[in-house]
Amino acid sequence: MSDAIRVETLPSGLTVVTEEMTRVETVSFGAYVNAGTRHESAEENGVSHFLEHMAFKGTETRSAAAIAEEIEAVGGHINAYTAREQTAYYVKLLKEDLALGADIIGDILTHSSFEPEELERERGVILQEIGQANDTPDDIIFDHFQEAAFPDQAMGRPTLGTEAVIRSMPRNALTNYMRAHYGTRNVVVAAAGNLKHEEVMRLAAQHFADLPTTVVGEPTQAEYHGGEFREARDLDQVHIVLGFPSVSYTDPDFYPSMMLSNLLGGGMSSRLFQEVREKRGLVYSIYSFTAPSTDSGLFGIYAGTGESEAAELMPVTLEELRRVQHDVTEVELHRARAQAKAGILMSLESTGSRCEQLARQIQIFGRIVSVPEMVAKIEAVRTEDVCRAAARLFRAKPTLAVLGPAGKVPGLTTIAEKLAA
Repeated sequence: MSDAIRVETLPSGLTVVTEEMTRVETVSFGAYVNAGTRHESAEENGVSHFLEHMAFKGTETRSAAAIAEEIEAVGGHINAYTAREQTAYYVKLLKEDLALGADIIGDILTHSSFEPEELERERGVILQEIGQANDTPDDIIFDHFQEAAFPDQAMGRPTLGTEAVIRSMPRNALTNYMRAHYGTRNVVVAAAGNLKHEEVMRLAAQHFADLPTTVVGEPTQAEYHGGEFREARDLDQVHIVLGFPSVSYTDPDFYPSMMLSNLLGGGMSSRLFQEVREKRGLVYSIYSFTAPSTDSGLFGIYAGTGESEAAELMPVTLEELRRVQHDVTEVELHRARAQAKAGILMSLESTGSRCEQLARQIQIFGRIVSVPEMVAKIEAVRTEDVCRAAARLFRAKPTLAVLGPAGKVPGLTTIAEKLAA
């Protein structure tokens, strides 16, 4: 671990990780909660995201307007996001304003007021957000894909929640969830930029002192099932996501699967982009992605195509999935490695990216994974490793989500049979 990175745990159980970056004039500071959509029950689906929205709507000493005004008065930025396994609250400011950022993030995590009027107003905002997602086919298709892969379990539910659940969610659902999950042993405070570790420790101890010390249990193991979602809509394009069960962050095939995604559909030089778009003109957009979690993962391919082109698209894509199980060249693996290394090294230049990476590494691995270690693991991937990972993934039961004029997209059984041929 770099000398610039330090990890320390307060007596309360709160872990603090910092990275000193002396060549920048800014600092990013955040609280990363190890709780998200997969920690919710069906009856409270969307509570993590609702809670994230409400955190900025006022505390015991600050109004919603005051939170925004204090940060923007010093030229800073404040934001948050909700994911399946994490909720994050963070600020980026000039280095001299770190204390203000820590004060505000600590305040919203420990003293949010959840005023009924603000709650009802934000409920309406979230319902609008759900409506917007439903009207955006290349967005909502991924929720349908996730649900088909992990049906009837938290890992398959939408991060935004459903309209019915959000409409009826009471105030105490938010406060109870926050009390249960926002404890010192479930939160990592991270900071990166022009800072001193000792100052961050002092600020964390001061502003997060009121976090409960509740011990949070592990979520239920995710169980991939695979399946098919299909909805006919009157759209110009049909949106397709084809996916497979993949690996967790700690699986030996994590880095080979990353290289597989890069060379298969990770850029303009990738196999799918070249074959499907450049040579055949079947799509405007096609790409592959990996979505690892702490205990499982998904590998997927997204394509948006016209109704008449859909019939040709799938056989061409499936042929590439079969071929990559046996044939990977050193040249394309070199490109895939370069993409992965560049992504890691470029992220080092952003205090926000470093802040998030540090927190997530502590939550996933219980330690900091150094950049040289990550680069070495990328360099260690061989062509045969990528072929092995492809065979492992693409011979499993697939998941298919289709939205739009879907009549010419083959069904899941046909796809599985073609992959097994």
